[in-house]
Amino acid sequence: MDRNKQQTYNPGLYLVSTPIGNMEDITLRALTLLKKSDLILCEDTRRSVKLLSHFGIKNKLNSYHKFNEQKISNKVLEIIKKNKIVSLISDAGTPGISDPGMILINKCIEKKINIYPIPGASAVTTAVSVSGFNDQYLFYGFLEKKEKELNVTLKQLSNINYTIVFFIPASKINFYIFKFKRYFLGRKILIAKEMTKIHEEFIRGDISSINNFPQDLKGELTIILSEKSKEKNVKIELNESVKIEIKEMMKKYSHKDVVEFISKKENLSKKLIYEYSLKFKK
Repeated sequence: MDRNKQQTYNPGLYLVSTPIGNMEDITLRALTLLKKSDLILCEDTRRSVKLLSHFGIKNKLNSYHKFNEQKISNKVLEIIKKNKIVSLISDAGTPGISDPGMILINKCIEKKINIYPIPGASAVTTAVSVSGFNDQYLFYGFLEKKEKELNVTLKQLSNINYTIVFFIPASKINFYIFKFKRYFLGRKILIAKEMTKIHEEFIRGDISSINNFPQDLKGELTIILSEKSKEKNVKIELNESVKIEIKEMMKKYSHKDVVEFISKKENLSKKLIYEYSLKFKK
């Protein structure tokens, strides 16, 4: 594009990516578009006003979240039809990715209203880029809360040989780690917290080696599980002598230590040992 020509913005719905932590990660195009918007839809006006004020943007804000998106979507369409520019932002990252927006987006598609993406920060690609795992990945987003549904989902996902990305409430991390050890043993894990912020931290290791976190952990975490590890010629059955050894070791050693020791000693799948020892533990 000729730098001397100023880009024009047509009426329509603009999906504007915002920083996932560090405010400096916003794009110049996003700032220009937000300043030109007739209306900015956001999840939480209290959070978004801090970002907009930081860049001197004072356009009209309206709440748009999972509890009211069905109700106000038609009103938004009427505003756009009056040749207005409406921007949709989320609290952090790209709208519509595990965030509200899909109802409005689909209504715009149905009514043939133009939708324009303004790309930028995403927790998914940010975490995957530093994971060191295969870049063929499946983004799942937030997992189910009900245990029965969660078990069904994790069992299905455990058979997929791709890197898998989840969003998880920090307060529930220990619960999900317990589940990951049951269904994804043998894979590696990356836990990304506070990405792009001052206290950014990446916790890496084998799933079997990850310990519990403090109960007061806050915010949301991005979790990445690696593709399946290639175990060469591992046995897939436990004989009786190994079962007896596992039972005896469980009386003296931790679950993790038993899995690691028996796996190396007997050339057995960690998942197989873990599942058997879990039954014995119960």
